Amino acid sequence: MRIYSESHMFRFVLRKLGQLVVVLVLATFAITLLVRALPGDPATSLFPFGTPEQLDEVRRKFGLEINIFEYYLRWLGNFITGDFGFYYQPTFGDVDTVGSVLADTLPRSLLLMIYAVVISLAVSIPLAVVMAYRADTRFDRTASNTLFGLSSIPNFSLALGLSFVVAVQLRWLNPIGYEPLNMGVGTHVKSMILPVASLSLGLIAVFTRLLRTDMIATLKEDFIAMAASKGLSDRYILWRHAFRPSSLTLLTSAALNMGALIGGAVLIESVFALNGLGMYLQIAIAQRQYLAIQSIIALIAVFFMVFNTIVDVLYAYIDPRARLRND
Repeated sequence: MRIYSESHMFRFVLRKLGQLVVVLVLATFAITLLVRALPGDPATSLFPFGTPEQLDEVRRKFGLEINIFEYYLRWLGNFITGDFGFYYQPTFGDVDTVGSVLADTLPRSLLLMIYAVVISLAVSIPLAVVMAYRADTRFDRTASNTLFGLSSIPNFSLALGLSFVVAVQLRWLNPIGYEPLNMGVGTHVKSMILPVASLSLGLIAVFTRLLRTDMIATLKEDFIAMAASKGLSDRYILWRHAFRPSSLTLLTSAALNMGALIGGAVLIESVFALNGLGMYLQIAIAQRQYLAIQSIIALIAVFFMVFNTIVDVLYAYIDPRARLRND
């Protein structure tokens, strides 16, 4: 008989890390192909009035004169060591590093996504548990209909609506701009309320409805009836016995929604002028900044795949059968 041992968990983690490396290599090479396939000449897009010598120098720095495999290996070696390439400023000859720009923009985007995920889970988990416990009541039906409506509204529409109502009409908050934590916690929170709400409301709707459905199914299981027959309190049964097996779909959904969250963050940053990674990526694409585009998209891909790997490990920890399926 197979047992759920630590060795199984160790082999599972090693296998996932190996898969992560392979997928990252394939994904970053695919990104290289897509970036190089962008229409137009980056040199003339950046400097339409540059001399032929200057334009040739720009193409050489972008690596357009070498084959795709050599270009990818050179970029990958630099990327692994933390050299993300350079970024041309609008004035010819003024060059900045992608790393220095990322140091300023990436924390803002990460904070936006972290706040959105944390708040979404903090709201959706207790709400879903209460809705499952009070299934088919007026509260459950009203909440379900409200969540269904929220889930059908795109993030950018929520952002525009909240910005117009809360910031323009009511004038409670500033509709644009970002304030870092060192400017004060209250000031920072005020600058992030609308962007975070725009991202998290849709996630709350998705997470709550999924967890509610699984909780209702779990509460009908025999082991729940046995726990109730022992005189355990409803609260203890809900959180101790019903929540854990019902949270597997929630974890999977959280991982799958990271892609949508990253895409949504790009739009939200534009609406609220947060000057984060999303806005920087839009500018880089418009200017055909090949190295900046490739490094940023690769970082996003790394973040997305690492997050999914962490979720897979957590999934296996919650349900040991998951790590034994491929042994």
